Amino acid sequence: MTTVQLMMPAELKSATTGLHLLERLGLAMVALASLVFVLGAAGAFASMQLLYFCSTIVLGTAGGFIAVLPAFRDRTTGIRNNGIMFSGIMRRGGAAWIAGIAFTAFYIVLYWYPEALKHVIGAAEPLSQWMRHKAADRWFLYGTLYTVGVLVMGVRMLAKYRDSRYHVVRTLSVMFFQLGFAFVLPSILVALNTKEFYFHYFWPLKPEYLFPGTLDKLLASGDGMLVFMGFWTIAMTVVATPVLTYFYGKRWYCSWVCGCGALAETVGDPWRQNSDKSLTAWRVERWMVHSVLLFITIVTVLIWLNASQGGAILGTWTSTLNSVYGFFIGAVFSGVIGVGFYPIMGARVWCRFGCPMAATLGILQKWFSRFRITTNGAQCISCGNCSTYCEMGIDVRAYAQRGEDIKRASCVGCGVCASVCPRGVLKLENKK
Repeated sequence: MTTVQLMMPAELKSATTGLHLLERLGLAMVALASLVFVLGAAGAFASMQLLYFCSTIVLGTAGGFIAVLPAFRDRTTGIRNNGIMFSGIMRRGGAAWIAGIAFTAFYIVLYWYPEALKHVIGAAEPLSQWMRHKAADRWFLYGTLYTVGVLVMGVRMLAKYRDSRYHVVRTLSVMFFQLGFAFVLPSILVALNTKEFYFHYFWPLKPEYLFPGTLDKLLASGDGMLVFMGFWTIAMTVVATPVLTYFYGKRWYCSWVCGCGALAETVGDPWRQNSDKSLTAWRVERWMVHSVLLFITIVTVLIWLNASQGGAILGTWTSTLNSVYGFFIGAVFSGVIGVGFYPIMGARVWCRFGCPMAATLGILQKWFSRFRITTNGAQCISCGNCSTYCEMGIDVRAYAQRGEDIKRASCVGCGVCASVCPRGVLKLENKK
């Protein structure tokens, strides 16, 4: 036995050395499903799509749920973070780097080498035909895997944070919006032969929804549903966003609704402690995220000006600008870097450094919102739990030690800092 092992309490040893039988069974099922999924890339299941679907997506989903369910058997109160700092997969060990490389490679293939997925898309074909009455494509496959990840790891979140009503409700919220608004509803719209639309995304995160060409098609279509989509986009951008942020801060969206936030809060939870808390990271974050917001704002204004002048200002360059944004921000940043780097840089890389919606909400939150995290510095024992588990890289302890309320633009109001505080120093509030 090493010195570290001798010093570890019994419950920590258990957390780091053994898995429940059901967890092992579930993980084995996920591993088998992943192996079959990869083998299917060679076309081995081209004529057996139902079997491929059952042996990959169905088997993997069932295995995921089986693996996380034993956490509900532990009836001790509190958040179970035992063993995280000793875990290679959760503390940038070799397993974390392998996971990061695998995530990154998947996104690179998804965005730029889709021909490599022509056979594995068949894994989602039965589900696509049932839901959309249409053949599956790479984006439906991705949406399926994304939703499964949020649901399975969402159940894990419910088990881990079950003693906090706030975390239970917000986890159920992101699971609901991902399943309903990002997966089921768009599929229903496709089955009805209308426009695929994501109601929980709007400008500036989904900038094309506010472009004149998009709105013209929706509002002038004569189709009641499409007209409603147009008005919905305008209302959510111009009215709902500032009003809801005034009352609840950016948490109403980033931690309760957003699909990117849903993945970060569920799949990314094991790596939340890996976010960079340095002042340098904070400076880089502010420059980068506001630069992205400035860029998409300029692009939107130019596109509207160009449309108002009949294309005389930029001509076809408007589509080029949108393509540039879609490639560098929508694909490289939010996908490849934003998710691929979860195991190394934490789960909110995209939200911190690139998301224009987070930047917009952050400005409103810092200067106009009633939301803040209040502190009671007199009770702070400087344990550092709050800073360690802040996924946005905020040194919460520094604020608590000074007794300062936290209204930082980057805070998504996840509330984990307050939940891991052993003294009740932090509290999420909406002040009058």
